[in-house]
Parts: sequence; structure tokens; C-alpha cells
Amino acid sequence: MTGLHLSTQSHRLLICVPLITGLFWFATLLAMLLTWLISGRPKYVSQEGNVAYISDVAASFLKPLFIVGCCITGVGFMLSLVLERLLRHRGRLPPSMRKKERVFEILAIVGSIIGMLGLGFLSGFDTKRYHTAHYVCLFFFALGVILSIIFTVLEYRWLVQTHPDIIKLRYAYLVKAVIGSVLIVLAIAFGIALFYASEVGAVLEWIIGFGFTFYLLTFAYDLRAARITQEKEGEDMTEKGQASLITDREPL
Repeated sequence: MTGLHLSTQSHRLLICVPLITGLFWFATLLAMLLTWLISGRPKYVSQEGNVAYISDVAASFLKPLFIVGCCITGVGFMLSLVLERLLRHRGRLPPSMRKKERVFEILAIVGSIIGMLGLGFLSGFDTKRYHTAHYVCLFFFALGVILSIIFTVLEYRWLVQTHPDIIKLRYAYLVKAVIGSVLIVLAIAFGIALFYASEVGAVLEWIIGFGFTFYLLTFAYDLRAARITQEKEGEDMTEKGQASLITDREPL
């Protein structure tokens, strides 16, 4: 298997993709939240309860900031998954040895693309001027991210079985599973509160928004484990994975 040579500089650039994505998303939300609080918690035109939703603040003069933040976050989220897929294929990360692992990888990327498009469009279709379109895009954003989380966690579950000796991989799986599960549960609660408890829904939306930052940062941890080695060591990693698969193989 042909390895992908990574210099120290290029390796750091790869880590910067999810790192900058997560930090920029966090900074965008923080700027919006602080603006609302410092302004005296004004009630926006699109706002129903006493607590403003992210979309309410985003429909104000901060809309350009929100659009930029959403576009960077969506693209960065998708690129983080694509980079992981590429590095596993090249042997820089523990490679996918089973067909189901590769299928889950692809489905996770598809989910991230759906989420990316949903996030980009919802930032443009603000809730004040395009109420229905905004919530349709919000649905697709949530759907895409949830699907991506589920398939990524499933992929890691099988990767851990294929490479049981790689402790960092097990840690990555557990962290992703915990953060992903919490976000999915909160997203379901948000969907219910959106119709029955507006203010609770607003609080949950902010929590989910900031919580998504931590999920994004897990990819920085993953890419940090990519080997800065020559082609030969990449081949050794692949061969090691194949040997592990043979000794602990179960029916697909």
C-alpha cells in the first residue's frame, strides 16, 4: 500500500483543520451570545420567549458573522472526515481492514456533507425573513450531523476491534461515543422543546451549539496521531492491521 509522506509542517496543517474549525465555531457563538447579553437581552423580531435562540441573534446585524462561521464550520467538519479517510487509506492512521469500516467511513462523510449544506443554507435563510426555509435547513443540518456521528462511532467501534493494541484509538472511540451520544440526546430534547417549551429549547440550542465544538476537536486528536514517517512504516502498520484481523476475524 502506497504511503503518504507527511512532513512535520504538513502534519501540523492537518491538525489545524479541525482545531481552527472548532475554535472558530466556538468564537462565533460566544460573540453572538455576549452581544445579546451585553445589549441587555433584547427581544428580537423573530423571538418568542425571553431567551433568544441562536437563529434569533443570527438574524440581526450579526448575520454576516454567522454566515462566515457556519460556512467555515461546515467545510471544516467535512474536511476533517475526508482527511481521516485519506490518512487511513494511506496507512498514516490505523487502516480500515473490514468492508463495513470503509462503508461507515463513507456514510459518515456523506452525513457531514448533508450537515455542511444544511448549516450553510440555514445561515443564509435567517429565521426572521425565511422562517420555514430556515427550519427545514436546520433539520437537514441536524440530520446530517447525527448520521455522521452515528456512522463515525460505528466505524471506530470496528476499528478498535481490528486494532485492539492501539490504546489511543480506544480512547478516541470512547470520547466520540460519549460526546456524540450526549449531543444526539440533547438534539432530540431540543426538537421536542422547540414545540412545547420555547425557552428550554433556546437554552438547549446554545448548549448543543457549544457542545458541538468539543466533537469537532476530537478530530484534532485523531489527526494528531497520524504518523510522520516514511512509506515503509505505513506499510508495516497496514500489515499489522491485517495480521490482527486474521487472528480475530468474525463473519461480516
